[in-house]
Amino acid sequence: MAERCYLAIDLGAESGRVIAGLLDGRKIRLDELHRFANGPVHLGDTMRWDVVRLWSEIQTGLAKAAQKYGDSIVSVGVDTWGVDYVLLSKKDEILGQPYHYRDPRTRGLMDAAISQLSRKEIFENTGLQFMEINSLYQLLASRRSSPELFDVADRFLMMPDFFHWLLCGSRVVEFTNATTSQCYHPTQKTWAFDMLRKLDIPTHIFPEVVAPGTSLGQLRESVARRSGLPRLNVVAPATHDTGAAIAAVPAALTGSTKWAYISSGTWSLMGIESAHAILTPKALELNITNEGGIDNTYRVLKNIMGMWLVQQCRKSFERHGASYDYGLLTQIARDAKSFRAFINPDSPLFVAPEDMPAAIRTYCQKTNQEVPDDEGAVIRCALESLALKYRQVLERLEGLSGEKTEVIHIVGGGSQNELLNQFAADACHRPVIAGPIEATALGNVLVQARTSGELSNLADLRAVVRESASVRHYEPQNSAAWDDAYARFINLPALPA
Repeated sequence: MAERCYLAIDLGAESGRVIAGLLDGRKIRLDELHRFANGPVHLGDTMRWDVVRLWSEIQTGLAKAAQKYGDSIVSVGVDTWGVDYVLLSKKDEILGQPYHYRDPRTRGLMDAAISQLSRKEIFENTGLQFMEINSLYQLLASRRSSPELFDVADRFLMMPDFFHWLLCGSRVVEFTNATTSQCYHPTQKTWAFDMLRKLDIPTHIFPEVVAPGTSLGQLRESVARRSGLPRLNVVAPATHDTGAAIAAVPAALTGSTKWAYISSGTWSLMGIESAHAILTPKALELNITNEGGIDNTYRVLKNIMGMWLVQQCRKSFERHGASYDYGLLTQIARDAKSFRAFINPDSPLFVAPEDMPAAIRTYCQKTNQEVPDDEGAVIRCALESLALKYRQVLERLEGLSGEKTEVIHIVGGGSQNELLNQFAADACHRPVIAGPIEATALGNVLVQARTSGELSNLADLRAVVRESASVRHYEPQNSAAWDDAYARFINLPALPA
């Protein structure tokens, strides 16, 4: 069977890519056509996204795709991180430079919202984990600081939906990303309009929500002309990168094996796939989130401060004259002494520190632990703490679902960290299957392939992943030592920033 080509525009917090997925009906291979840097831009005292530059890079990638694959390209779709958004006017003007989710403007606004509506009411209306980065609190921040924007705002588009608008003119929001906003009602399956009105957030800006796999229209004629592409179909994949990644977990849908997943990248998103949102008082107490998935499933999960800890340590080491690639960082962590000190990865101290190693040392000092004294000890502290956090979250997820997990799938870029994979198996006492690395791009293009009719269902999609992707297996080791470490870890506080 001749290969058909699907284009994934995959935007992450550190980089963006335009990737071709070549599917022959049974196996898929990926070809990275264009990679470019991403990250916050500091404007005055604010953190923003440079969406104009990102769009320029995307068009460069599209032109490369046209040159290499031409008429074999079937469709294109975008996935990005969650929570961030763009406001458009009725005349399609961008209103302001879009904020980065780590911008400090939302500090205190989660508590302000809870003072108006209870945590219970907000959770029942959204099913989402309480985090100050959520779109809800970003909108409240803009309502306070720049109320004039809402006098002219006509559409709230989340980041991937904004790039779909640039591609084809669509003005809708896709389900998996809508559910990251804390503005979407998980049982009514629409925006939480009553809650939004109570918080004085204009509701007219919220557009139709569409399912993953929806055809959004043809590529704009102007984009096609500049790039050399035909008028491709633009398809909304699972536009939240984690939603796309979980679609590409190589789990069999038959049999009784229960599995959990970790989408490992800047964030570690650990969860289970559920037929419905879990909105129980216990889920609220544990601050669990319910985010949308493929085929009306929900990703019942916890956002964990993931490889961000290591990424920011690496940048700090470089600023101080020590250059490490990620492989070398892993090696020096492996050589460091085990179980010296731990951090609570979700402490506000680690959200946006000026110096991550200093923040880790401060946390250890304030909690009366041994302070990591070199780079290897700092990285080992971070990785061991992440693995112990995985165990804590796994226990809570199993308590909510009433089912014991038999295996953990780790997908995404962080699945390349063999030391963390082994730590996760050890801490959780579960086998770990690591891979595919490119889960997000695979999920993106395979959802497009299903829309085109080349695949029939989610089982077909995951079967292609199992046929195509290489994975590594890790068996639990050293259980007693990890149990002792966990007994210390679970009593650690979440210190304020």
